[in-house]
Amino acid sequence: MAYVDIIGFLGGALTTIALVPQVVKAWKTKQTKDISFLWALTLTAGVFLWLVYGILTNSFPIIIANALTLVLAAIVLALKIKYK
Repeated sequence: MAYVDIIGFLGGALTTIALVPQVVKAWKTKQTKDISFLWALTLTAGVFLWLVYGILTNSFPIIIANALTLVLAAIVLALKIKYK
């Protein structure tokens, strides 16, 4: 594995992990009043586009990181919609 891919995987892991505390907190407390709907929507759309880009360019670090991040971002968005 090239060092460029390792950097990509590490960056992707960190940005993916960054959403985990937010998902856990919103899930446990069932409160999302401090989360901006526009932020959650924009993040989810942006991550989806990064995933599409990764697929089109066949970049595994981008595909893996953004597939996982998309799941987390979609959960945050869904919780925001559900709990307002």
